[in-house]
Amino acid sequence: MASHSSHDLQVKPFDTSSTLKVLILGLIGIGLITFGLGLFLNEGRTWTSYLVSFFYFSCLGLGGLFFAAIQHIAKAGWSTSIRRYAEAMTSFIPFILVGGLILLLGSKTLFSWTHEDVINSSALIKAKTAYLNIPFMATRIVVCCLGWFAFKWFIVGNSLNQDQSGDHQLTIKNVGISIAFVLFFALSFSFFSVDLLMSLLPTWYSTIFGIYCFAGLFQSTFAVLALMIIFIKRAGFVKGYVNVEHQHDVVKFMKGFTVFWAYIAFSQFMLIWYANIPEETEYYIMRSQNGWLAISFLLLIFRFIVPFIALLPRGLKRNDNHVIAVSVLILVMQYVDIYWMVYPNFNDGMIKFGWQEIGLFLGFLGLFLLGVTSFFKKYSMVPLKDPRLHEAINHHVTY
Repeated sequence: MASHSSHDLQVKPFDTSSTLKVLILGLIGIGLITFGLGLFLNEGRTWTSYLVSFFYFSCLGLGGLFFAAIQHIAKAGWSTSIRRYAEAMTSFIPFILVGGLILLLGSKTLFSWTHEDVINSSALIKAKTAYLNIPFMATRIVVCCLGWFAFKWFIVGNSLNQDQSGDHQLTIKNVGISIAFVLFFALSFSFFSVDLLMSLLPTWYSTIFGIYCFAGLFQSTFAVLALMIIFIKRAGFVKGYVNVEHQHDVVKFMKGFTVFWAYIAFSQFMLIWYANIPEETEYYIMRSQNGWLAISFLLLIFRFIVPFIALLPRGLKRNDNHVIAVSVLILVMQYVDIYWMVYPNFNDGMIKFGWQEIGLFLGFLGLFLLGVTSFFKKYSMVPLKDPRLHEAINHHVTY
């Protein structure tokens, strides 16, 4: 096991270049212009695009908090030096509440169950009105977002406070708080997924839809972590604390959740196909027509088969350019997956992709980068006083 002297370890302050600042502000500006212009020209298409990008980046923000919580629960030492990267991703969580409240303004456009004629036309939808109504949905969104923000405040806050005080009790406290968060997250993210995505087709239901969305959330979270590790390593902000061994383990988890996503996707499809209930099969029938069958197979190939095979060799997990390519592919397919869940319900089931989708995605990307860069500029990129940091420094992957 390798040892490191203090001369091998270095953490430089993160400095946002003027080019990056302009880029981030430009992305946010593009998003705002696209949103405003889109509402004027095509309100329905704009709200649909907004929903896809909003859910996409909400998953990344929540994925960062879930990763940090799991490390505390497992009392993991290997990940201590990269946990701060996941904590930086949680900077998007405050935007989820704001974005969710904005989304409610488009509820009449997005959700058919908000219209009386649709409710009256289906006994199945009418039976769900106790759950599917705007006041209750708004309450769920607010409660979920406030809960996530509170857990972020305590879990990430304790980690950051430890940088100043060096109090090891904060690490111990985070174990119990993280357990509570995981229990809350299991329910809240399921509600969040059902409300924003599954209720777009109110006659359809799936008992594992929340798990399907979670599988995509965590797979894409590892893809972002892998990219952050490589970028920060190449930029030279951190030396000694994070290396190819940490990259190797993150990529292993990314491969593992690639398999998990495929397992959940197959389980949902197989159970619906086997039962052959009209209220369930309509979901996949819609995604086998009007060109959507090709998108369905693209998900199978490029979200499971290609990443799984590409990440099998040990050496390729440690190859920066290879990991970047696979991570970007997974992040692209995460967008395609959410797009696949949303768009067949609109535009007469036709595939639509254009400036609204691109502009709003870039806007949310700008907000995400703004949160992450602001976090790194304010706080250390490594939790230097964490009692388990020595395990991360001496971490070595043997398989």
